[in-house]
Amino acid sequence: MAWVTKDSVEQYDHTPEPPKEYTKKEKASNWWHYNKWIVLGSVIAVVAVVWIAHDVIFQVRPDYKIAYVGLSDLPLDTASALETALTAFCDDRNGDGQVVVELSQYNIDFNENSNNTDAYSQMAGVTRLSADLSGSEGPYIFILQDPEGFTAYTGALQYLDGTMPNEDNPETDDWHQMVYHWKDCPVLSGLDLGEYHGLTVMDDQVGPNQDVLADLYIGHRAAFSDEVEEGFAKDQALWEVLSAGAVSTVTEDE
Repeated sequence: MAWVTKDSVEQYDHTPEPPKEYTKKEKASNWWHYNKWIVLGSVIAVVAVVWIAHDVIFQVRPDYKIAYVGLSDLPLDTASALETALTAFCDDRNGDGQVVVELSQYNIDFNENSNNTDAYSQMAGVTRLSADLSGSEGPYIFILQDPEGFTAYTGALQYLDGTMPNEDNPETDDWHQMVYHWKDCPVLSGLDLGEYHGLTVMDDQVGPNQDVLADLYIGHRAAFSDEVEEGFAKDQALWEVLSAGAVSTVTEDE
């Protein structure tokens, strides 16, 4: 058998094609495709840092904190008017050029058999109050709807004569010796607080803000530690001003 082959000379061109020249737009698009998530992550991180820095640097910090403890918040107009009026008796404690009084409100029902406060508000109020009473930055002057329940639960008030209760016996029956009626205090009951427009955000009632506060009580936090003692001393002067001329009409039977 014979094999027949074809004699041929094959030519191969090994010259590489020149690299493609990309336009500036194509280069930018390609770079963005591979780096966009890095860029976006970096932008988010920078924004977060700037936001936190702004909050730390420019946040208005109160010079004094006053607390209200009741079944529900005070009307917005009442709370705002009270904060504004009390600044007249305060100084720029933190040196930021502003005098700011902050009213912190805690929704707590000390009657365990009552259903006047929903469970979420109750838990939130108790948690916040416990946290604020555990350090020196919390309120020292308290406006109370239920001073007996507050004192039994916290044991956090001093006597009106400035002495401290027995720290180991917070469920004291002496609560009536630790608070004034709001109307017992000439300075407080004489504040020009104007009117509220809506006891809640859901109604349009109108009335004097003093009427909202007239049946409440006011007391001063006791100091049971050196840390609290420091804050206590700073707020004692304000307490003495607000309670000047007060004669208690609070009785044990209330």
